[in-house]
Amino acid sequence: MRAALLALLLTSVAFAQDKPKPAPPTAPPGEAMIEAYFQAKVKAIADNCLTDLTTKEAWEKKRPELRKQFLDMMGLWPLPEKTPLNAKVTGTVDGEGFTVEKLVFESRPGLYVTANVYKPKAPSAGKLPAILYVCGHGNVVEKGVSYGSKVSYQYHPAWFAAHGYVCIILDTLELGEIPGEHHGTYSKKQWWWQSVGYTPGGVELWNAIRALDYLETRPDVDMKRVGVTGRSGGGATSWWVLAADDRPACFVPVAGIVDLHSHVCEGDTERLKKGVVAGHCDCMYMVNAHRWDFPLVAALAAPKPLLLGNSDADDIFPVPGYRRLADKVSKVYKLYGAEDKFQLLETKGPHKDTPELRIGNNRWMNRWLKNDTTTKVEDDLPPKLTPQQLKVLDKIPDNAINAKVPDVLYMPVSIAIPENAEEAKAWWPKKREELLKELTATSFRAWPAKPEGLNPRWLAGEMRFGKFCNYQFESEPGADFTINLGTAQSTDPKQLVIEVGTITPSSQKDADSATFAFHPRGTNKTLWAEHVSVPETQIRRRFPLIGETWESGQVWDVRRAVQAIGTIDEFKKLPIELRGEGPMAIVALYAALYEPSVTKLTLVNPPASFRDPASPAFLGAAKILDHPHAVAMAAATKTVHLKGIAEADRPKWEWAARLQQRTGAKSLTIDAPQGK
Repeated sequence: MRAALLALLLTSVAFAQDKPKPAPPTAPPGEAMIEAYFQAKVKAIADNCLTDLTTKEAWEKKRPELRKQFLDMMGLWPLPEKTPLNAKVTGTVDGEGFTVEKLVFESRPGLYVTANVYKPKAPSAGKLPAILYVCGHGNVVEKGVSYGSKVSYQYHPAWFAAHGYVCIILDTLELGEIPGEHHGTYSKKQWWWQSVGYTPGGVELWNAIRALDYLETRPDVDMKRVGVTGRSGGGATSWWVLAADDRPACFVPVAGIVDLHSHVCEGDTERLKKGVVAGHCDCMYMVNAHRWDFPLVAALAAPKPLLLGNSDADDIFPVPGYRRLADKVSKVYKLYGAEDKFQLLETKGPHKDTPELRIGNNRWMNRWLKNDTTTKVEDDLPPKLTPQQLKVLDKIPDNAINAKVPDVLYMPVSIAIPENAEEAKAWWPKKREELLKELTATSFRAWPAKPEGLNPRWLAGEMRFGKFCNYQFESEPGADFTINLGTAQSTDPKQLVIEVGTITPSSQKDADSATFAFHPRGTNKTLWAEHVSVPETQIRRRFPLIGETWESGQVWDVRRAVQAIGTIDEFKKLPIELRGEGPMAIVALYAALYEPSVTKLTLVNPPASFRDPASPAFLGAAKILDHPHAVAMAAATKTVHLKGIAEADRPKWEWAARLQQRTGAKSLTIDAPQGK
């Protein structure tokens, strides 16, 4: 029996040894290219960040424009109207040494902020220093009821109140008593957020600004002695506040910032090896259209007291990232001779709210808001209150917009066409030029100002006509692309056709055309996703951090493909038609706006709006125009053919058709699907 068992075990071992090991996942063909691309783009931005510091006066002169750029990237420029707060205290509760007021206010009409205001139970005479505490991601939910993140972080305001401060603590948009959304691009594929320039970080910033407005109304608060702090997501919001508002006097953001390189290119674990962006939701980011590195955000605090807190084993805020940032920011403080007002507090531990971080935070506030450097600060936390004691609302107000903020506040753009035909004819060329200029400056700002050579070449060993062959070029340095010249073509073509992406086969034969197939970045042979370590979503989220989108790069690639084909001697003077289907129809459309050699567009079933889930995203473009406006812009100089437009979708293109009718142009046709 024992011999049989031994034989069985030996056989099992043999089988186990013979069984081939599973092959490691194969990286997509374009992954190395896109990683090198991100490295180069981030380096260019970092090399331009705070490297031109000369004098305090020169820096001060820049600050107003920098603040405007920052607010623009937070979706808050021009600043919204400061509508009535309608602040209401719904109840109070006593803790050990403090009292809590349960507060709700409207930062904008229907945008409710639930908060708790902690104050000393027996305050001293006169006005008190105050703290704005902005929460991170720590919601408390019991039996399906959301009590907000203010419950998780209550020991911070409790400590401040017990030690002589008034402290207001805010729920976040997503993790509050009225749930909103922080994960539009992180997990919901709402890429149109990029097109409208929306970030929930802008909502958190605006709520914090309005909380400062509320503090101004309180007779017990000394507005000259206000500090701002928070950790993780609240750390990020603390940075946003210091860059946007002059009222606070002191800041302690904890675990809320690293430099751009860390976010896009660097991480300490396998999960994050391609950049820590994968560990952060959308509220942690501005829409980086002006191509900032994060030290520039921090530098806007100078010369106010600023303590940067972090832990040395925090895998979503890596040590090199915040150290590099601190090094750059310290140079701005040096301009003011205020080196003692900027310090880095680095403690042992992971991404966790440690006692060491809390003590350092509290000591910093005492020093700069109370001028107290002698009192020994301990982590003497008062007993916690229950979630039920801290809840502000019995029910969600009927007019609350918290769950649909971007839909309500970022409506599709409307452009009115003059009613009179002659006025419309005179108006449209100027309006078209204005739209194109604004689109270039806003959505396509990241395109190379001085493009390098295309380096076009036929691939060796391939026949050029009548047989399949490839023509290669460089869209940008290190970004090599191939144009495929198809076999179904004339040997003496009268026009060129570039099919952008995959096109549904058509019964139409182009007997007098040379047809090319081109796949822009991130598709076909440059596919960079579908790999376990780097999901496509996290690749797409990195693009706005370098001031572009995946699809704005695709538009550039199509432009360069058109230019590359124009270098082929046999085709130099031939007109070019671009064809695209679905999302690629929109990529082709916007590329054609910039390329005069494109004389015709065939767009098959294009999405009609940036809000369409199938639509490409371009940073801030939806604040300027929508796709029907772009179609009309193209039709001003080209023949445009929309195909496969369902009857139910035809009204979506009405604006372009109405402009054509008003101006008497006939360059746009809109076809229903075949058989209709």
